[in-house]
This record gives sequence, structure tokens and C-alpha cells, in this order.
Amino acid sequence: MMMGFGFIGLLLMLLFWGMLIAGAVWLVKAILTGGANSGVLVERNRLSASEILNQRYAKGEITREQYALMSEDLQD
Repeated sequence: MMMGFGFIGLLLMLLFWGMLIAGAVWLVKAILTGGANSGVLVERNRLSASEILNQRYAKGEITREQYALMSEDLQD
């Protein structure tokens, strides 16, 4: 029945099917939640507008003048 593999063959078969099922569950979860980047996007959505503005200025994405204008708009 097990072609001579015995108990080790049974364990390997269970390990194989367990890994296959776990991989399928992981794949479905990744597809439904948007993949690996979903955690980053959720965290970014939790930041306030002023925090995002501060980060963009710190990264050099916007100039000092743009930062001042945007900061003033947010305070209004």
C-alpha cells in the first residue's frame, strides 16, 4: 500500500498535503487582501494629513514654500 515507506512515508505525505493546503490558503488570503503591500497601505491610511505632509517634507518631495502653503491650508 505505501510501497515500503511505512511510517516515514505517511509523515512525508501528511507534510506534503499540509504544505500544499497552507500555501493555497496563503495565496487566497494574499489575493483577497491585496498582497504584501496591504500592511503598508493600511498603516499609511492611519496617518493624519499633517503627519503625511511632515514626512513628504522630510523626504524632500516638496519644497519649503510648498510645505508652508500646505501646512497653512491644513490649519484652516
